[in-house]
Amino acid sequence: MGSYIHSIECYLPQTVIDNYTLEKEFPEWSAEKIFEKIGILNRHIVSSNETALDLAYNAAEKILLDFDRSLIDFVILCTQSPDYFLPTGACILQDMLKLRKNIGAFDFNLGCSGYIYGLALSKSLINSKIASNVLLIVSETYSKHIHKLDKSNRCIFGDGAAASLILSSQEEKIHEFVLGTDGSGRENLIVKKGGMRIIDSDNASIVENYLYMNGPEIFNFTLDIVPDLVEKVLFKNNLSLDQIDYCIFHQANKYMLEYLRKKMKINPAQFYLNMLETGNTVSATIPIALKDCLNNGIVKTKDKVLLVGFGVGYSWGATIITI
Repeated sequence: MGSYIHSIECYLPQTVIDNYTLEKEFPEWSAEKIFEKIGILNRHIVSSNETALDLAYNAAEKILLDFDRSLIDFVILCTQSPDYFLPTGACILQDMLKLRKNIGAFDFNLGCSGYIYGLALSKSLINSKIASNVLLIVSETYSKHIHKLDKSNRCIFGDGAAASLILSSQEEKIHEFVLGTDGSGRENLIVKKGGMRIIDSDNASIVENYLYMNGPEIFNFTLDIVPDLVEKVLFKNNLSLDQIDYCIFHQANKYMLEYLRKKMKINPAQFYLNMLETGNTVSATIPIALKDCLNNGIVKTKDKVLLVGFGVGYSWGATIITI
């Protein structure tokens, strides 16, 4: 028994914020400076009444246009901006998508490594014969966590969702994983409001009420973790870097990714870097990137693709897939 990524579909909100709009709000930052530093021109942002569940539903409907939804036997939703504490969004999606009732469904809370963990969960469900056809959805609306005067995070993050069908196969095309966690870094990328730790958010500080990111510490964490992560996942899969056809890392920002690529001596022709129209969509960056590569023939059948996620938690993960 094996598993593979059958298909991917993405959904982005209609509202687009470009660099010139941000320049008007923050005159000290030019549109050119924003693009030069982080490699983003536009980011899609949800409206006030649009949520992660709405994005997830639209992505799922797109992927189910060409797949018999009666065959879905598990739904997994990854988000850090859920509609409710309870019930779980995946349960609501079962009803919204008119899926069978005798299926499994749950949410999990992870950020930039979320798609890697979602693939690991999907593969495990299939290999253990709990499920045969898994609908994995990553959906994020970080814009709802960001203060309107936080120019740095508003420049970086966009909202978006991606749905993937992970199906059983005679051949294993989702290979071995390396996962990691270091909760001591939790304070460096955090939203303190909203849970049970800080309930009276009206009296909380701006830092407590909205997304806080310590950029330099996140950068240092990434440089420490990612090269070793790549080395370990290649070793676990009995491969070398020159046997990898293409690399897709979490699309954090242009400067960080270029630094990592050069440090690990990855050929730029085999390294994905394209946040122009979406920005950092957190758990959705990797499937959005993979969909773009498939659409444009950048990766093709039988290619081996290295997928690497890292960020909030701290959390990180990597795997190799065969197209």
